[in-house]
Amino acid sequence: MSNNPPEKSYSYEQAGVSIAAGNALVKAIAPLARATARPGADAELGGFGGFFDPRAAGYKDPLLVAANDGVGTKVKLAIDHDRHDRIGIDLVAMCVNDLIVQGAEPLFFLDYFATGKLVGGVAERVVAGIAEGCRMAGCALIGGETAEMPGMYADGDYDLAGFCVGAVERGEQLTGDRVAAEDQLLGLASSGVHSNGYSLVRRLAADKGWKLDRPALFDPDRLLIDHLIEPTRIYVKTLLPLIRDGRIKALAHITGGGLLENIPRVLPRGLHAEVFADLWEQPRLMAFLQAQGNIEPQEMARTFNCGVGMVLAVAPDQAESVARDLAAAGETVHNIGRIVPGERGCTVIGSAEAWSARDGWRATHNA
Repeated sequence: MSNNPPEKSYSYEQAGVSIAAGNALVKAIAPLARATARPGADAELGGFGGFFDPRAAGYKDPLLVAANDGVGTKVKLAIDHDRHDRIGIDLVAMCVNDLIVQGAEPLFFLDYFATGKLVGGVAERVVAGIAEGCRMAGCALIGGETAEMPGMYADGDYDLAGFCVGAVERGEQLTGDRVAAEDQLLGLASSGVHSNGYSLVRRLAADKGWKLDRPALFDPDRLLIDHLIEPTRIYVKTLLPLIRDGRIKALAHITGGGLLENIPRVLPRGLHAEVFADLWEQPRLMAFLQAQGNIEPQEMARTFNCGVGMVLAVAPDQAESVARDLAAAGETVHNIGRIVPGERGCTVIGSAEAWSARDGWRATHNA
């Protein structure tokens, strides 16, 4: 008879992964997914994959368009300041705004949430934001993946990825090939920094000693963190009718690379975009960031959206009606420039004067 102690029995939960917690999460978020159901998808969770029927969505000969993205280091702000409820809107927005610029209607969305340990209802709050973003974009949340990975993330940390598929009838996709010299550029106002440039924002916050839980210097009625965490605007429902009636020639989603690098992505060879910075007022938050970091105007135009989250190229005789209809739908519209012959690219003209830093905001933000 052996006197050796019994060998220890290991379990997945002892290793840091709770299958029960994962199952509870799926049960908790199932009603959120059901609330995003739309023609073509029932948005029920629990299977190994999600189905979508393009014919039920009204398409006859659709091209499918796919996009995926994340939220970048903006998610770190959400984690550090307990702002988990709306970061999911950013995740959806970054994907669906990339689809609409192709002329595609977002149909269904899947998310990936990875963390060290599921705790405190954080995942449910994040997914609730994802579901809200899907409703705003008119697409169904048909599935996703939640991964507990002990040792991969510090306590409380998580990361997000989103995947979206849209459709456009064959021949109606936006490729930029219709853009011509003298076309007008319309800019739709952003809701804030959106989801790009946050590594620089966070570096400024650390170096300048910003108190994010205090009122912003440029807005005493609102906390600075609330300005910085404002979700990315979703432009799908306001743009889709104008795309379908043929009045929009091209769209550029202003993400990483800012105005300078995103507008040329939708231009044919031999055409150049001229953007006039004095045609719209840079939002107070953007001016604050520029002043605090002493950021050169061209660097601003390459890093941030500078108050313009989406750019439209339209024929000169359509610009007024497009702007009027978008304004009626709730967008703030600026006529920001034009298309001219030249090497494919973008020039922001007058930015040094129009985006001059305000001396009153150069002080360290410690109010």
